[in-house]
Order: sequence, then structure tokens, then C-alpha cells
Amino acid sequence: MDTTITDTQKPFSLDPYHVSEEFGFILPAPLMPLLNTQLLESHRELRLAHLALGVMTMGYVWQEGEDDTVKMLPRNLAIPYCEVSQRLGLPPILTHADAILANWRKRDPQGLFDMENLELLVTLPGGDSVRGFFMVTLLVELAAVPAIKSIPLVINGVQCGDAETVTRALEEFSQAIQGMTDALKLMHVYVKPEVFYGIMRIYLSGWKDNSSMPAGLVYEGVQAEPMEYSGGSAAQSSLLHCFDELLGVKHEAMSGAFLTRMRNYMPPSHKRLIQDISLQPSLRGFVQQQACEPLTAAFQLCVTKLLALRNYHINVVSLFIIVPAARARQLRNQGNISQEETVSRAPRALEEKGTGGSDIMSFLKTVRDRTRDVFNLK
Repeated sequence: MDTTITDTQKPFSLDPYHVSEEFGFILPAPLMPLLNTQLLESHRELRLAHLALGVMTMGYVWQEGEDDTVKMLPRNLAIPYCEVSQRLGLPPILTHADAILANWRKRDPQGLFDMENLELLVTLPGGDSVRGFFMVTLLVELAAVPAIKSIPLVINGVQCGDAETVTRALEEFSQAIQGMTDALKLMHVYVKPEVFYGIMRIYLSGWKDNSSMPAGLVYEGVQAEPMEYSGGSAAQSSLLHCFDELLGVKHEAMSGAFLTRMRNYMPPSHKRLIQDISLQPSLRGFVQQQACEPLTAAFQLCVTKLLALRNYHINVVSLFIIVPAARARQLRNQGNISQEETVSRAPRALEEKGTGGSDIMSFLKTVRDRTRDVFNLK
């Protein structure tokens, strides 16, 4: 047999197959380049990048649980994350604006905006309960759209002294808040409390007011000192901030300070909307001045619906946080830390706190009580 290589034949080589003579199938010297954020141009591209980098950061920080957290975010993640955050005016941590507002797509683009047709762009540990938690919260935001659209009608009506227009707008407003409460009830259908408490919550936690990371987190290549940021929280939703400013809900000092700080975790344009609503003529004062029975009734119904929403939220928090926390403490006291008991895997640092760092039940009840104070129109 003639084994001579002809002019038209090439010697067989491993080079075209990305196989190294020194390392075999191992990739020699893998690159770790910094992501180039300058290629991101639109607001939507930046929001997607912030979401993806946020989920990666949460996974990296909390992958080993609360007892073995990292102290430094690697520069390959920290630098592009902080660059994107600066351009958006958002902090470099996963926020409500990321995980809820920018983390969805329709399976069928022409289909309904409902649980069956929605899916997440990126997810966290927790299986179907993660999708359930994020999607139900998204549906609460969607249910609020008629209330958001009513805000300019209310403000313009007050400025023009048009009680009839304000009354109609407030009626739409109260119906929307009822829709939010109805949407929130789906949490019981799509989210398992033990999974939310035992698996999911830690990945929504931050490094401010958290005893697991008392010094915060160093963002390598950004600054040498640790930085502190709160985790995701319902208080980062712009909805209730807008509603409180419109209806004249005044919060007590500690709760108010926490809520004000949470506005720094919102897109700047949303934060500006809240601020601008607060500068408008007082709706509550207008209702008092007009002494118009339909207007007063419409205003009172809005407050009633908002109070009911906050009461229902307290019940949800009790079921998904307070009850599982009690079970986790019981298991620890009994020395029964079992992987079969999902709640036993929950971080101890969050037992009495929200992922945003607040003393959760005290905060929610105080906010609820201040909402009730608005009823007094005298």
C-alpha cells in the first residue's frame, strides 16, 4: 500500500479541532475578559444587562449560604455591573425593577398577559415557586395600571377644581387596587411557603442591615472599601409610593426613612414621578374643601382598598415568612436540621427581617396604621 502523501493531500493535524498537543482537549489559558458595556446602547439593553449581572451576583454571593459568604465580587463581574448600574442610576444589586419589572416574556407574543403565557428571562434556585413569586408580583404591577393612568386625571382635576372628574378617576383608582389584591391572592396557588422561605429568600438578600455580611461587599476594581446595598423588597415598587403621595399617607419617622431609602433602588424616572406627585396640590385637602359626598365616598373607598391590600400583604408575609421562621427555630432547638425540611435551610439572619433589611412585621403594621389615619378628613 502506498502511504506517500500527495501534493493534494494535507498532513492530518489536530489543529483544526481545537485540540492542543500540550493540553489535549483542555482549553489552554482560558480568557477572562471584562465585558464591554459600551456596546449596550438602549435603555432596554441596559436593563437586561442589569438583570443578568444581578442574578449572577446573587448566585455568586449566596451560593454557599449565610455561613460562608464571599467578601469580594470579582472584577470581571463587579466592574461591568457597576458601569451598567451607573448608566441606569440603579445600585449594583438585584432590585425589584430587575427581578420583577424587567424579567418576563410572553410564550405566545399574541397571547394573554397571564400566568399560563408568561415565563422568566432568568431565574434563581427554587423551581416553580420562583416563577410563581416573580410572575404573581408582576401581575400585581399589571393590575395597578388603571390606577397609574388615573393619577394625572386626579391631579389635573384637583388643579382645575373639577370634583366630578376627580371622583370618576378615584373610582377607577379604587377598582385597580382591588385588582392588585386579587392578583396577590395567586401567591397561595403558585408559591410554596417552605420553598420561598427555605430556598429563595437568601438569593433576594442584600449586604446592608444583614448580620451575615456586616461589612458589606467589596466590588473588586471599583473601590477598595466594602459597599452596602439592601436586597430586593416590595418597598422598592413605585406603586404604593405613588399611591401614598397621592392620597396623603404620612409615615412615621423610621418607616418613612426606610421607604425613602428604597426609592434609591428604583429607576430614576420612577423616583422622579413619586417626587413630582408629592409636589402637587393636596388631594386630601381638595376633598375636605369640596365637601362633596360622591367625591368623599370615592376618596374613602380608595383608602379602604389600600388598607385592605396592606392587611392582605401582612397575611401573606405571615404565611410565607413568620410561620416558616417559627418552624425553622423549632427544628434548630430540637437539633433536627434535616435537608428534608426545606425551611431548616433558611438563613437565620433573615428570620425577623425582610430581604430589604426592615424589621418586617413591625414595619408593615406601622405602614398599615398610618394608612388608616388618612380616613380622618376633619
